[in-house]
Amino acid sequence: MSIHIRRVAVLGAGVMGQGIASHLANAGIDSVLFDMVPRDLEPNGDRRKLAKDGIKNALKSSPASLYTPSFSDRITPANYEDDGALLTDCDLIIEVVVERMDIKKIIFDWVAEHRAEGSIVASNTSGLSLQEMTATMSDEMRQHFLVMHFFNPVRYMRLLELVSGPDTLATVTEAVADFGERVLGKGIVYAKDTPNFIANRIGTYGICAIFGHMERLEMGIEEVDAVFGPAMGRPKSAVFRTCDLVGLDTLAHVIATVFKGCPDDEERDIF
Repeated sequence: MSIHIRRVAVLGAGVMGQGIASHLANAGIDSVLFDMVPRDLEPNGDRRKLAKDGIKNALKSSPASLYTPSFSDRITPANYEDDGALLTDCDLIIEVVVERMDIKKIIFDWVAEHRAEGSIVASNTSGLSLQEMTATMSDEMRQHFLVMHFFNPVRYMRLLELVSGPDTLATVTEAVADFGERVLGKGIVYAKDTPNFIANRIGTYGICAIFGHMERLEMGIEEVDAVFGPAMGRPKSAVFRTCDLVGLDTLAHVIATVFKGCPDDEERDIF
């Protein structure tokens, strides 16, 4: 039986969550954007404020995340405490929280409590272990789980990495690949469950190697970006502006993932 993805839940209203929800809206797909209830919420405060702020930020983003501002109406703001029932109507659930395994597992436990059986669950992790994420999931949820790694900015970056586990149903992978390619306009790359998968494994190696050459050649940040930008046929974000776009916290985490997860890599010291 074919799997149809009509409505999507996006768990996490940060930069990547905003971008994914926006691009779903661009493609005509309704989504529910979840985030926490604000910790410093005042009496009678808005319990969905973080998700709403995510939508507002998407509307102000540059380059624009949405084809047109009115498409933001396709994104419903929600919070984990009050709106779990909304998850039952979602065919695809994409986790986009911070890259910490302990927090992801808390989110997946919440998903298991509220999702409809047969719904697809995906993680937008940039390189954490699928095997570890699924270790305590039910057999049915593991069969419907995979990694669905988008790149920032989601609207403009064509790559979508898919990583299936040994228990992931082939029909699930096929449905997500078809949805990513045909509906979202992405180019699909199938990766293995290894630290940082393909793109970030290569990309962070390149960045770390450049750091080493900078030190050796006594080059500054502006000089490096002048060399590694349009002058070399590369994007104007070059190296350091790309790091800013990704986020320094994310970059540090991705680098550490390789260093910790690849103890026998011959180039490990670069990381």
